[in-house]
Amino acid sequence: MYRPIGRTIVLDGREFTRRAKRYAKRAGLDFRFVARKGKGSHGKVFVGGRDTIVKRTEIGKGLLDSMLKDREIPKEDF
Repeated sequence: MYRPIGRTIVLDGREFTRRAKRYAKRAGLDFRFVARKGKGSHGKVFVGGRDTIVKRTEIGKGLLDSMLKDREIPKEDF
């Protein structure tokens, strides 16, 4: 689910995964999601040679910015 709250954009883990998959396809990178790699409601998303843990609940702006920076994904392309 994607919803703006004021000027802050909030995504849930499923929307992050969908957007990461779209980005990987456009950039010609490999994409994988492995649910069993995370604990509880978490999973691991692999984009290219990098990975991140994704939770199913809401991802706030600060965490989203950090996840994109760590994966070297430009915010404009995501």
